Amino acid sequence: MKFLNECKADATADLVYRVCPMHLLEPAEFLKDLQKGQVLEILTDYDGALEDIPAWCAKHGQEFVGICEQEEDEDVFKLYIKKTH
Repeated sequence: MKFLNECKADATADLVYRVCPMHLLEPAEFLKDLQKGQVLEILTDYDGALEDIPAWCAKHGQEFVGICEQEEDEDVFKLYIKKTH
């Protein structure tokens, strides 16, 4: 897992409280609105996304940038995908 110190995104997909498999279906919808090279931030409280999102990126040819370092009191994961096509 690649951890990022600086976390910047062009758009955010708030998937907190979404159940599986929405964390895999909704990012594709958000990516449609982005230009190649832009970054999508995914907010999720589902720990399975830490494995699922990088695997989804590999399968769909998108770049998994990494996960933002969490504050100790946060229960939300922030994952970043760069649109490659």
